[in-house]
Amino acid sequence: MSKYLDVVTAEHNPAQKKIDRAVIWLHGLGASGHDFEPVVPQLGLADDMAVRFIFPHAPKRPVTVNGGMVMPAWYDILEMSLERKVDVAQIETSSQQIRDLIAREIERGVKPEHIVIAGFSQGGAVAYHVALSHPERLAGLMTLSTYLATNDNIEYSAANRDLPILIEHGTHDPVVPVMLGEQAQQLLTSKGYNVEYHTYPMAHQVCMPQIQNIGKWLNTVLA
Repeated sequence: MSKYLDVVTAEHNPAQKKIDRAVIWLHGLGASGHDFEPVVPQLGLADDMAVRFIFPHAPKRPVTVNGGMVMPAWYDILEMSLERKVDVAQIETSSQQIRDLIAREIERGVKPEHIVIAGFSQGGAVAYHVALSHPERLAGLMTLSTYLATNDNIEYSAANRDLPILIEHGTHDPVVPVMLGEQAQQLLTSKGYNVEYHTYPMAHQVCMPQIQNIGKWLNTVLA
């Protein structure tokens, strides 16, 4: 039995080169690894870039704020206050599962400095935890419509102190208020991180101008 999470894989490789870049992209609560798969062809990545996108499926577990309903979730959300009280132990468990996927990409020949960690909403909270604590230098961290849930629990890695970070959020987000994205941006900037922050007039979703900007950012950090 594999120790790895089940994943959806998509490749951008017009020149049919050996894959030497990777993006591990986590979906939001109740979704699946298929959620962002259709975005890959819309990113406008460079033709000479060979990138493997890995979209893992979150395990199914009860979620307190949804009445204990069992659904794909990276961790249990205990309350919907602005503080977003969460199950930190489950975030750490999910983070280790993502670290295992990073290790697998390295075994496949992708250097850690060519791996981007990304996440939307709940997946973004795990992406923050993974990338900011990872002991090897990564290519970048991309967080969409999310929040930094574990600042008090992260052992910030010296290797990723200059990690490029892209934070994007909808100004009309009713699920994760835009102020939580701003708080993460301000906190990380105060710690000296290189943070690029954008908002879009949208709800808890992605939009085409955002997808195009993500593509430009990926072209830069994976170059």
